[in-house]
Amino acid sequence: MLVMETIARIRREHFIRGKTIKEIACDPKVSRNTVRKVLRSGETSFEFDRQVQPRPKLGGWPVELDGLLAANDAKPAREQLTLIRIFEDLRRPW
Repeated sequence: MLVMETIARIRREHFIRGKTIKEIACDPKVSRNTVRKVLRSGETSFEFDRQVQPRPKLGGWPVELDGLLAANDAKPAREQLTLIRIFEDLRRPW
């Protein structure tokens, strides 16, 4: 997401100072395609709204993982499971 200050600075660098797209892209660490999009459009903000949020990578595991972590925190330090052991417990078929 580009903020208005970045958009204004890109336009200022190009139209007033006469810098090329490649020179502008190096300074604020934005891509050349983004600089082109800003220069060609008259918009003051660019936002992308998703229609559908993709599924989280954890899928159906958050409830089970929260239970394992809560049970692990309740145990004494010597009996707590390592992250690898928790991962193996999640992957184990029931």
